[in-house]
Amino acid sequence: MMFPSHARPAHAVGHRSGPVFAPECRHDSTQVRCPRLGAGTAATVILAAQSCSGDRMMARNRCPVFVMGCPRSGTNLLYDTLLSSGGFAVYRGRLPVHQVLIPHFGQLDRLEHRKRIMAAWLRSKGFRKTELDGAELTANVLENCHNGGDFLRIVMDEIARKQQVSRWAVYDPDTVLRVETIKREIPDALFVHIIRDGRDIAVSLRKLGEFKPLPWNRGPRSLEETALYWKWMVQKGRRAGWLISKDYTEVHYEDLVTEPRRALRDLGQFLEHDLDYERIQTAALGTISKTNSSFRDEVGDRLNAVQRWKEKLSPDQVASLEWLVGDTLEAVGYARTAPAGDWKPGVRDRLLRTIYPSFLEAKQQVKTKTLLGRFSSLAELELTPDAG
Repeated sequence: MMFPSHARPAHAVGHRSGPVFAPECRHDSTQVRCPRLGAGTAATVILAAQSCSGDRMMARNRCPVFVMGCPRSGTNLLYDTLLSSGGFAVYRGRLPVHQVLIPHFGQLDRLEHRKRIMAAWLRSKGFRKTELDGAELTANVLENCHNGGDFLRIVMDEIARKQQVSRWAVYDPDTVLRVETIKREIPDALFVHIIRDGRDIAVSLRKLGEFKPLPWNRGPRSLEETALYWKWMVQKGRRAGWLISKDYTEVHYEDLVTEPRRALRDLGQFLEHDLDYERIQTAALGTISKTNSSFRDEVGDRLNAVQRWKEKLSPDQVASLEWLVGDTLEAVGYARTAPAGDWKPGVRDRLLRTIYPSFLEAKQQVKTKTLLGRFSSLAELELTPDAG
């Protein structure tokens, strides 16, 4: 079996295709009001993107697909699943145009910015994996690219053309933060949001030690901070998805690994793409055949990625996390296990729950909306040394 085989957890929510509104949400042609978007908040969000399934020029079975989700949610697994199904351009790199290139070099509507972006991009690992001609790609970008969506289309359309397929998909966890932008720039885009139990996310991110939201963070953040980060990311993705409900769907990681045939059937209907389970297992690209689990180095670990938190967290840790993010856990279909009143929150707990989401939001705004983004790191590009 290429997919792990587990009993389906009772808390898992089945894959949803089509509209994914909370029962109490009110939807009309101008706005959506959802009281359940967060604890104690009632968000009003304005519809800002045109649905691919409405007045579109491209058939749905050719629309580009964006796989997104909080880190460690299974974005790699889902992306590799799509590529293994056939019919998608196979690209093993990353295209961080919105999260790295534009913040660092400036918007693509200016020729000088496009020149600087291409000079850096041609030295990146992501470009090397495209196997495209650098001179031809540069000429195309300089002439026809005016925003991040254009950049993605130019690169991925050319990869698809060379591979003689009619469709492409890309993945990046941070897409949950910029759905509206991508939908505005690529109106026919479809979005697949993979969601995983936040308690497992906290355990996995803590194990890897990769969640360091500020450059001067020397050590990994606490379980509580990683859980709040998961909550923030999930809510950001769902809020954006509710605005384009016909072009947005959610897949639960637990369903993908425990009932893959059903999950793939439903997702295939949403994408209008044949996601044949046996063919995917035969191709077995990337993480389907070789896990990227953060626990793969543990002797005796069976890579049981579903509900690992039950083995790794103490009762107090579970109670603490559920007090912080339990509302979002329940909103996406995961049951709390700690009895009410088991955790007595202290001052730090209350401050974290109140302030941390605002901190994450401010950090994102500073990077993408201010000139401080010019100082953002290019390490993610994995640049070769500049010959000049």
